[in-house]
Amino acid sequence: MGNITVDEAQQWLIEKIAHRLGVEPSTVPPEQYFDELDLDSTEALILAGEMENWLGFELGTTTLWYHPTIKDLAEYLAEEVAQRAASA
Repeated sequence: MGNITVDEAQQWLIEKIAHRLGVEPSTVPPEQYFDELDLDSTEALILAGEMENWLGFELGTTTLWYHPTIKDLAEYLAEEVAQRAASA
């Protein structure tokens, strides 16, 4: 995968989460903590799998712990993709 921007990662996350919740993407704030979202564990696992497929690499088990909001995770993902592309 080529580089992604923070905005692209954030938009991807918002769209996927909104779909899982059955709401409009505009109602999912980027500053919302993942544990405040109404995702059950199965939906969260599916989302993580989709994210790994989209990115092309596995995420660490503590990724959401250290990046607990959509905005934080999007920033991390953009940085991680850029670092992996630079070292490839």
